[in-house]
Amino acid sequence: MDLNLSGKIALVTGSSHGIGLHIAKMLSAEGCKLILNGRNSKSLEAIVQKIPSADYVVGDVSTAIGASEVIKAGVAIHGRVDILVCNVGSGASVPPGIEDEEEWLRVFRKNLLATTNTVAAARPHLSQSGGVILCISSICGSAAIDGAPIAYSASKAALNTFVSNSARYLAKEKVRINALAPGNILFEGSSWHQKLHDDPDKVTAMLNKEVALGRFGQADEVASMAVFLCSDRSSFATGTLFVLDGGQIRN
Repeated sequence: MDLNLSGKIALVTGSSHGIGLHIAKMLSAEGCKLILNGRNSKSLEAIVQKIPSADYVVGDVSTAIGASEVIKAGVAIHGRVDILVCNVGSGASVPPGIEDEEEWLRVFRKNLLATTNTVAAARPHLSQSGGVILCISSICGSAAIDGAPIAYSASKAALNTFVSNSARYLAKEKVRINALAPGNILFEGSSWHQKLHDDPDKVTAMLNKEVALGRFGQADEVASMAVFLCSDRSSFATGTLFVLDGGQIRN
């Protein structure tokens, strides 16, 4: 299927590794011109050497000033932004019940404010291009998942609410916004990669019990769905949370 993405300008935050990098690579394969973002210039520079259509902007979008600077620098490269993928986030937190104010703020800054800051900064440019926003969430934001940090789950739930409630006012500006919630995704460097190495039998038992398909998802599977949601082939979808979890959530 031709997704008609050739020539589109796509900015992907948190794209120096993991799911963000896989999404960026697939957008490039569909003909997009990429603007990568992360906090490590060496990592980003190494990536753009392998992706001819990519440029990069170093910056921390978890602050309003940082997000504004990233969007400003990104727009300066090609003159516009058509696609914004907000991928910055982290599931790392303390065990349930011992979160303090500092931890709550840290987790929400990374998993919620990194997105809201970036969307606010990019909104005028996306309004001009009739663009699309995709926010990478998690199944932890819509279900109680054993072992998931509470602060992380709460921050993703807040992200989901932001997406659903932003859709109507953004639609008036011809901008779509959706969220994609992956389940257990395996890729090199992920927490599941380490857990699989440490105790493969325990991980296999969990997959067989909790996931209908009985396996991990792959980063390219997330990227494939993400790219579709960034394209006009999904032009009637906005304000929606799309779950990609192999049948883990049962409600």
